[in-house]
Amino acid sequence: MSVIEVSSFAAGQWIEPGAGARNIASAITGEVMATAGNSALDVQAMLDHARTVGGPALRKLTFHERAKMIKALAQHLGQHKQELYDISFETGATQSDHMIDIDGGIGTMFVFASKGRREMPDGNIYLDGDIEQLSRNGTFLGQHVCTPLHGVAIHINAFNFPVWGMLEKLAPTLLAGVPAIVKPATNSCYVTELAVRLMIDSGILPTGALQLVSGGIGDMLDRLTCQDVVSFTGSADTALKLRSNPVLMREGVRFVSEQDSLNSSILGPDAVPGSPEFDLFVKEVSREMTAKAGQKCTAIRRVLAPQDQVDSVIEALSTRLSQVVIGNPRLETTRMGALVSNGQKADVLEKVAILGKEAERVFGDPLNFQVDGADREKGAFMPPMLFHCANPDTAERVHDTEAFGPVSTVMGYRDLGHAIDIANRGQGSLVTSVITHDPAVARDVVLGAGAYHGRIYINNRDSMKESTGHGSPLPHMVHGGPGRAGGGEELGGVRGVKHYMQRTAIQGSPEILSAIGEKWVPGAPETKAPAHPFTRRFGELSIGETLHSASREITLDDIEHFANFTGDTFYAHMDDEAAERNPFFPGRVAHGYLLLSFAAGLFVDPNEGPVLANTGLDELRFMKPVSAGDSIKVRLTVKKKTRRTDAYGEVRWHVTLTNQDDEKVAEYELLTMNAY
Repeated sequence: MSVIEVSSFAAGQWIEPGAGARNIASAITGEVMATAGNSALDVQAMLDHARTVGGPALRKLTFHERAKMIKALAQHLGQHKQELYDISFETGATQSDHMIDIDGGIGTMFVFASKGRREMPDGNIYLDGDIEQLSRNGTFLGQHVCTPLHGVAIHINAFNFPVWGMLEKLAPTLLAGVPAIVKPATNSCYVTELAVRLMIDSGILPTGALQLVSGGIGDMLDRLTCQDVVSFTGSADTALKLRSNPVLMREGVRFVSEQDSLNSSILGPDAVPGSPEFDLFVKEVSREMTAKAGQKCTAIRRVLAPQDQVDSVIEALSTRLSQVVIGNPRLETTRMGALVSNGQKADVLEKVAILGKEAERVFGDPLNFQVDGADREKGAFMPPMLFHCANPDTAERVHDTEAFGPVSTVMGYRDLGHAIDIANRGQGSLVTSVITHDPAVARDVVLGAGAYHGRIYINNRDSMKESTGHGSPLPHMVHGGPGRAGGGEELGGVRGVKHYMQRTAIQGSPEILSAIGEKWVPGAPETKAPAHPFTRRFGELSIGETLHSASREITLDDIEHFANFTGDTFYAHMDDEAAERNPFFPGRVAHGYLLLSFAAGLFVDPNEGPVLANTGLDELRFMKPVSAGDSIKVRLTVKKKTRRTDAYGEVRWHVTLTNQDDEKVAEYELLTMNAY
């Protein structure tokens, strides 16, 4: 096959490999199939291009516009998945592995695009939390906001997921409004380069929003400022070296780290052989050992089972692993492909030798295994290997040495507390799992192990059909962990976007905060509409536009009719003496939902118009009871507007009910869909 020249994309230009280029071998054949790297790459020009061209272009877009952009990128990549599949085989990955990396990466982009539209404003400032009352009369308030950093995100990714590893960082970065320079691991950078080419050629991204370094980044980190972010995935040793950079420390550059970890899986005391949980446990461990040939930062490295179940677990795992077909990943019959390189294979064998000093190998022989459709000696193939550590309390290396391949170690525990102690011996992991049908076991593990693990995955017979698996980080949930795992977080929905934004405390009057957040704050000026607000289209309504209704008296007949009509005959509405004994009521009172119904009658315009639907009611609070003879009136204010489609948008109304003494009776937010 011809050698692929893997280029970098720098300051709007594709730069071919040059001085300092490195050869990349196929994981299947061991033959050189690509070359990448150029030590003459102008990293300062790349940083300048991102900061002066890409950043301003992204910041001009609203969160919703960026979300639409990310969705379009995901759709475009989805149309070219086969090209990515075809080239990814050379990394040793099977078709099933491609689903994790390529489809998983595209799926992550879709999730962030969706969350950007649903959970972030159609504007440029993200409001982080509620208004804080800083004064007695409400004339001086506080609000936390998030705005995009004015720098560039440097993404340094690992070799195992050349597509997902890039996209899971890129999606929240772009949604935040920050440009990215992606540096994939050289061993698999040819896959990342193709994905970047597809995105650049689509024309969807603004100029300068995305750049690529195929090879080394030179002294790029020495040129960063407080407005930049480094997001790293890889080994703990490399992370320590990078985060110790004097410039990063001096400038306070954000460093988000997701590192390798000794993840564990605990078989619950209740999960005995023959139970659905026992079978599930064996399936989960086997899958995590063989998916991506064990080259996953979330793979199970330590298998914890009750002491009297250890032999059964080893036997069941050995039986299942013996059925795994190792071979050329292009073959449909192959279930586990190769490691990414022979260098990685050598590293795993070195770590295996270390583990072998404390644990006995009970399955898998690296000198005696079959490979279908490829040369075992030339390719980076290994069999799955299972070890047994009989003394996990005195052992050390099984808790601090990771063989980043198809390798796991079984160890027994005396009781659940002992299992938790063993799991925590890893000093911080990305994930630990518990397979149990006992809620008390699950709770005890969360309480005992939560401080040491970024994610705790709990599965059993009730959830196993729909569960996503121990080793699958989801874009909705945080991915990261304390200690050895790096102390950082990625993903987690909008939480992941905030890593690339600055949180700022804003203080001022209601009018000032309303203007900054494009969201009406009580106490800010109200605007009288030229017509009833329900007759005005989405684009015609303005923030702060307010309707003050007429008042309506609540009668005893109203209360009794509502009670009998709805069936809500709760004593506080029907029995005066019983209501008086209640410290919250002066006697019989009107139903809260009666008040809401009457409020709607006071502010709704009955005619057909631009209000298409009432879609919700949030933050409902009842402040003061209403008795027969009291009156209520309504203030209806446009609080926030959010575009949803080209045909309609969502209007959030602030609704306040007051009585005849202007005391607040109830308050809530009404949501409607209004036509453009």
